[in-house]
Amino acid sequence: MRKRVIGALIAAMLWQAGDARAGLLDYVGECVPFARAASGIQIFGDAWTWWDQADGRYARGFTPRVGSVIVFARTPRLPRGHVAVVSRIVDRRVVMVTHANWSRLGGERGHAERDVTLTDVSPDNDWSDVKVWYRDNDGLGSSVYPIAGFVYGTPANPSVPPAHPSPELTGAAPDYVGALLDAYR
Repeated sequence: MRKRVIGALIAAMLWQAGDARAGLLDYVGECVPFARAASGIQIFGDAWTWWDQADGRYARGFTPRVGSVIVFARTPRLPRGHVAVVSRIVDRRVVMVTHANWSRLGGERGHAERDVTLTDVSPDNDWSDVKVWYRDNDGLGSSVYPIAGFVYGTPANPSVPPAHPSPELTGAAPDYVGALLDAYR
């Protein structure tokens, strides 16, 4: 257990220092620094603040796009919100995200996960409420999370450089069938 914790800390330090040996999925830590690195969108602070901070800096909307950051609202269950980067569009109500600090991997939170199923469960099909794959249950979680919207990498202000998502954002062959079956189960 101790070796695993030390290994995770070393991987996180290498990753945050920009070490070439550390890939996107080696990250261990909070969702915000991970989303910033994975999406290229330069916003700082708690996850729930990203929606308002993006106003006037980056384009925002309510339709998922690859490379956009989905901003989870602040709730009692998520007091600091959550951010994840859209890695694949599966269909109009199912996407895959790449994010950190959601499921427990090896009994620990903080690890990065790639191409995780996220489905729109909002009554109006407007991406205002979602469910997320939760590895601990090996299935789509039962909790519904409110969403503020999507922050796109396109600058809304000419002084802000465009964001460039990481090439490691998605895998070569994600499990679309599993994502669809899980979302509609």
